[in-house]
Parts: sequence; C-alpha cells; structure tokens
Amino acid sequence: MAAPLLQAQIDITAPVSKVWSLVSDFRRMPEWSPQCRLMRQLGPLRRGTRTININRRNRLFWPTTCTVVELIPDQKLAFRVNTNNTIWSYELQPIPEGTRVIESRHAENGTTPVSSMAVNAFMGGTAKFERELVDGMNTSLARIKAAAENG
Repeated sequence: MAAPLLQAQIDITAPVSKVWSLVSDFRRMPEWSPQCRLMRQLGPLRRGTRTININRRNRLFWPTTCTVVELIPDQKLAFRVNTNNTIWSYELQPIPEGTRVIESRHAENGTTPVSSMAVNAFMGGTAKFERELVDGMNTSLARIKAAAENG
C-alpha cells in the first residue's frame, strides 16, 4: 500500500518570485526531476490545465497525464497524476533567508490498482519505489536551489 505522504524540503537563498518562476514552468520539470523526461502543459497554467508527460526509470519509459488541481501564485502548485490519483505539490514559504520549498506526494486514498500492480511488477515494490521517489524529490529540490541561487 502506498504511503499517504512522501515529502522533502529545502531552503533556497532566492526570493519566492524567482523560485515560483522555476517550479511553475512545467517545460523545465525534466531539468529538476530525475524521473521526468517530458512535461508539456496544454493551455495556460490555471486550475484544470492538463499536461502530457513521459517518465523514465532505467530503461523503462511510461507516459502519464496530469491535471493542475491547485494554483496559488507564489505559494502552491499541485497536480494530480491521472493514472494513479496521487497529488504532487510544491509549496513555497517566505523565510528570512529567501524561500522554503516543500515538495510532496499525497496518496491518502491509495493509488489505482493498475498503478500498484505496475509498481510491484516493474519497480521493485512499493517500499523501494517510494524510497526512489523521495530521493528524486531531494534531487529535484537541490537542482531547483542551484538554478535559483546561481541563475
């Protein structure tokens, strides 16, 4: 069974507006995420916007679609992965040094049976795959930090 919440956070020495411009540009998601190879939004970024994505793990590639479920500029961006019903989010909080970013994967209602079966058959099981997801979150946040602070 999927963990209800996976989460990672990082503090970035850059203003919220700069960090927001990075996390809300879906075209750049492959720069941050070790698993994402393509993320294209269909239409302007707003609640309800859909994306088409391609993910990769080693030699395994798979397509997904997402739907933006929450959008509060400079504060929160959340999207549902339609194939497994998980919600991924980026929350931005101003701190004295700049911005705290919290990346989360919510699966409070579990995942779809097809997703669970695929994770068990192709990803080494839920526990292993979720460890990889948290590692990927930490990698993504470190890459966003580097871009915000050095770019």
